[in-house]
Order: sequence, then structure tokens, then C-alpha cells
Amino acid sequence: MSVHPVSKLPNLEQSIFSKMSALAVKHNAINLSQGFPDFEVDPELIRAMQQSLHGPYNQYAPMAGIYSLREAIAEKTARCYGQSYHPEKEITLTAGATQAIYTAIASTVYPGDEVVIFKPAYDCYEPSILAQGGIPKLLQLKGPDFSIDWGEFQKVLNPKTRMVILNTPHNPSGTILKEADLLQLQEILSPTDTLVLSDEVYEHLVFDGASHQSVSKYPGLKERSFICASFGKTFHITGWKMGYCMAPEVFMNEFRKIHEFVVFSVNHPAQRAIAQYMQEPSRYEGLSELFQQKRDLFLEGIRDSRFEFTPAEGTYFQLLNFSKISPLSDLDFAQELLQDKGVAGIPISVFNLNRQDHQQLRFCFAKKTDTLKRACEILSRI
Repeated sequence: MSVHPVSKLPNLEQSIFSKMSALAVKHNAINLSQGFPDFEVDPELIRAMQQSLHGPYNQYAPMAGIYSLREAIAEKTARCYGQSYHPEKEITLTAGATQAIYTAIASTVYPGDEVVIFKPAYDCYEPSILAQGGIPKLLQLKGPDFSIDWGEFQKVLNPKTRMVILNTPHNPSGTILKEADLLQLQEILSPTDTLVLSDEVYEHLVFDGASHQSVSKYPGLKERSFICASFGKTFHITGWKMGYCMAPEVFMNEFRKIHEFVVFSVNHPAQRAIAQYMQEPSRYEGLSELFQQKRDLFLEGIRDSRFEFTPAEGTYFQLLNFSKISPLSDLDFAQELLQDKGVAGIPISVFNLNRQDHQQLRFCFAKKTDTLKRACEILSRI
């Protein structure tokens, strides 16, 4: 064949998640690398899905999603954050949060536009920007607490800065943004036209009595923000690929122009099931307690190990520092740990600016008690 495509993403590497998960299968390792639970979904949600499959809901849903689920999202947002989004005009159901993130970027970022990303960052942001001809502007989070240097951020802002991407609770670090962070961002962006894309997929997984600081709580941010969220992360149904986006009507109108021709609409029976399931608020309000127990079980299990850590503030990921165990790079140590010891984690350098290596691995603790205990026994012997 003499005709070849000109790649829009010529330097895109294989996802570290795909790589480590494939190696975990090959070596029969305990997979704490990829971010999905290995425990069962609530039977009530499964029953709701079964009822939907047997109902008249196996054809296309409305393009923006069924109204009852958009209404449930609006009610949840008001309950949790005291903020109002119009179900008809400002909420759209998506095929997972990744599609929501891509669509928000595709609908607003033009060739030459700059988008600020704080590193380490989830790996879908940069390719989505590059595919639109945008320019990622990468800033490294600082220190062991992965804080944002707001002075450094302010220096990179310019008339070409179309968007800044936030992620809280933060994957991969497990940290959360505080009220002071959001207030500072609101003040900095006030005189600009810069948009915010807020990845809040772990909004219900915040620990130790802290509260999630959604950008929706800050009027000066809410008016310029896309908020992307995930039912997959919230209800342990990552395979359903169900998420949503909230934004002011003027931005949601543009979002839907792209959404319509990317997926048109998303899983109709799943929308019906989730709408029914969300009628009981305790089903998302009690998640922080559940996952904090799993975090604490994991950390107690490695308390006497040589790994060092700061307990995750949110998400279901915990970083462990192995600098007292090995001089290896995090990539090499992760591979050795997987192949020789049988536990898979994710090296953090792949998410950092210039592949900075601080000898840290990310482990997912959204696992059964037995899975975590077996992993802890291995990690504690290293």
C-alpha cells in the first residue's frame, strides 16, 4: 500500500495501564495497577439494570441523556455542593468521563490554543489537546504534597491560554485541592477568558473528614467550567462506561455539537438503572467511609514494611515510596516487583513532567479484603 496516514498523535506510546495489566495477566500477579474494583456491584443496581433491559429501553436514549437521570444529577449536585444546574440545558450523559473530557476539549480548543495541565496527570488530557491542534502547557506539582505553585501558574497565563485542567481528588497522587486553592484560582482567572475543565470523577472518595471542593461551589469558576464525572468510579461499574458533564448552557451547547457526532447517545438501559438507583442518596454518600476503610486496611498491612507513604486524601490510589528498598528507577522497580514478587503497581514518572522519577509507585486499593491482604503480605516481605 502506497498511501499512509499522517498521524495526529505520532509520539503516542502504549498506555502504562495496558502495559502493566497485560504483564499482570502474563505473570499471574495481583493487579493493583489499573483503577477498577475487583468486588461485586451492589445487587440493587444489578436488579435495576435487569429491569431496564426487560423494559422498553433498548433503543436510543435522547441525545443528551434521559431527563430523569439528568434531574437526579442536578439534585445530587444541589445536595452535595449547594449549586444549581438545569437538567435540560446544562447536563449531558456521556460514555464515561474520558469521553466527557475529550468532548469538552474538542468543543472549545482550537489550533494554537494553550491548555495548562498540572503534572503528574491522567494520560488522556494531552492527546485530546494535541488532536485538536492545541498546545499543552505542562506544570509540575510541587513537593510531597503535590501542591500547585499558583505564582508559577499565573506566569504562564497569556491571551492564548484557552483552558486549565484540574483534577481533584487527584489521580495519581491521591491528594485533594483545598478551598484556598480554588479561591486563588478564581481570583487569578477573574480578569481572563480562560476556561476550566474539572475532572471530578473521584468526588465521592474523600477521606478523614475532608470535603470535596467542586469548582461548582465557586461562582467565578462555575461560570467558566466544564465538570466531568463518572458513575463508573462512583458505583464500581467501570465497564458500563457511564459518565456525565455539567457546564453553563452557552458551553453545553457547544459540547453537545461534538457529543452528537461522537456517540450521539449513551447506554439507555444503564441510564434508567442509575436514575432509579440514585433515588437513595446514601448510595453515594457512604462511599468515602467504604474506601477509607480499604485505604486503612492496606496501609495497616504494610505498616512494618520498608515503603514510605503519606495516606491518600482521596481517590482509591495510594502512593508508596521505595527509595529505602532499591536504587532502581520506578519503571524498573515496578517491573521487578511484578515479575519477581507478583504485585503490579504503576510507576509515577510516566505522568511527571520530563519523566521526573521520585521512586514512587501507585497502587489501587479498590479491591477485596483478601486481595489487599495477599498484596500486603508480599509488600511487607520486600
